[in-house]
Amino acid sequence: MSKNVTVKNYDRFIRLGIAIAALRKIRGLSQEKLAEKAGISRSLMSVIEAPNTAHSFSMEVFFDIADALEVDPADLINASVFSDRILKSK
Repeated sequence: MSKNVTVKNYDRFIRLGIAIAALRKIRGLSQEKLAEKAGISRSLMSVIEAPNTAHSFSMEVFFDIADALEVDPADLINASVFSDRILKSK
């Protein structure tokens, strides 16, 4: 189902999961409702959003989550890495 996350990508998956969770909450969705809209299990959604665990998932799942959140996938990626850009510019 998923591969181990490399050290290089570990923080990226963590930030992406946090961005997904934040936008889900802004949209007023439970994990269960978002998972249902995305066509995945609630347990997978929980693992993706877990802030202390990096869990790789397919691009198809990523696109389905973005669609369920009604956001462009690129914007979801940008939201998850925005803080790095700020940190590097200082």
